[in-house]
Amino acid sequence: MNEAKLILDGKEYLLPVVKGTQDELAIDISKLRDQSGYITLDDGYGNTGSCTSSITFIDGDKGILRYRGYPIEELAEKSTFIETAWTIIWGRLPTKVELQRFSKLLTEHELLHEGLRHHYDGFPTNAPPMAILSAMINSIGGYHQELLGAMSEAEFENTAALLMSKVRTIAAAAYKMSIGRPIMYGVPEYSYVHNFLHMMFSLPNRPYVADPDIVKALNLILILHADHEQNCSTSTVRMVASSGANLFASAAAGVCALWGHLHGGANQAVVEMLEEIRKSKISIKEYVEKVKRKENGIKLMGFGHRVYKNFDPRSKILHDMARKVLQKQEQDDELLDIAQELAEIALNDDYFIQRKLYPNVDFYSGIIMRAIGIPVNMFTVMFAIGRMPGWIANWKEVHDNSKQRICRPRQIYTGEEARHYESIDVR
Repeated sequence: MNEAKLILDGKEYLLPVVKGTQDELAIDISKLRDQSGYITLDDGYGNTGSCTSSITFIDGDKGILRYRGYPIEELAEKSTFIETAWTIIWGRLPTKVELQRFSKLLTEHELLHEGLRHHYDGFPTNAPPMAILSAMINSIGGYHQELLGAMSEAEFENTAALLMSKVRTIAAAAYKMSIGRPIMYGVPEYSYVHNFLHMMFSLPNRPYVADPDIVKALNLILILHADHEQNCSTSTVRMVASSGANLFASAAAGVCALWGHLHGGANQAVVEMLEEIRKSKISIKEYVEKVKRKENGIKLMGFGHRVYKNFDPRSKILHDMARKVLQKQEQDDELLDIAQELAEIALNDDYFIQRKLYPNVDFYSGIIMRAIGIPVNMFTVMFAIGRMPGWIANWKEVHDNSKQRICRPRQIYTGEEARHYESIDVR
């Protein structure tokens, strides 16, 4: 075993070196405090491996993303969201029988308990959809208490299908309630994505007819968001799961983490930026120049990525689909026209090319969802629906680890030294 040598106060400590299957290297410092009294400090965990995981691999420098070893490009081209979800959760491609069984479970669980439906009455019509989603996911556990304890593999598959199916129904129902329209039941013969579009946009007197390209576009968006290593929300799910919390509570916590504008709101920020450009009446070229001059803190939203230092492989996949979806627009949309022009200018400008600020998945997913008709306040909800398989898989990885300990980060205290209580009369 390779070891790293650390010298502290003249004393040497040997720390094991861990090597991943893709030659990723880490220094195991789990016993450092016991041996030396020191801990490591890494604000924001930017250089800290919180776990070992066999779910997702990312190489940001090379623009590589793989789920369970399968390249994202192949899954996007050949798979469906449900097949990809099964692969992420169980670690391999499903057989025909397994996929049919899981799809059948999704259909069986698509309806909400009537008691859950009444929960919507407790929210104001303008309640943030993510608040509703988190609360409703947590509430599912109250209606399925038999799924909160230890589970067999078959029971876990049923629970995973129940959560994935109901999160889609909860989201569509929240949207319907917010606009005062009747909640639509799913159609058993429809696919997962087709059913979601039906529940979102159909009316009792006017069914929504889904265009195959629109179904495929949304299917792609969900596949590309299904997992992304140890991001904020996934790490939150794992931390909550480490306490022994059930799948519903852990997923609800993931929704809350994703709700933050620095995490799940990126595609929403893209549309808000486009709206600002439209309102300002300035040309796209002028806006780009303001970005380059960093004028008034103006930023180009949806370009570049913290993990991918070259290009976001997911954006390449969505680029062509975005063009196809936009061509199907029956009416002109000024914001989408701005988006297309902005992408063309940035892709050919040396300033952005040199800094590798290419359009990322948030840029294209945002304009695709707008073109489909999904409102901006539902964008992060769509992210949550897509990310659910990754959260379930990470919860399972924690749950199945017999050596799992409750997550308990350390800290460096910077507060006051010991002091004594004073009576309020002398303060």
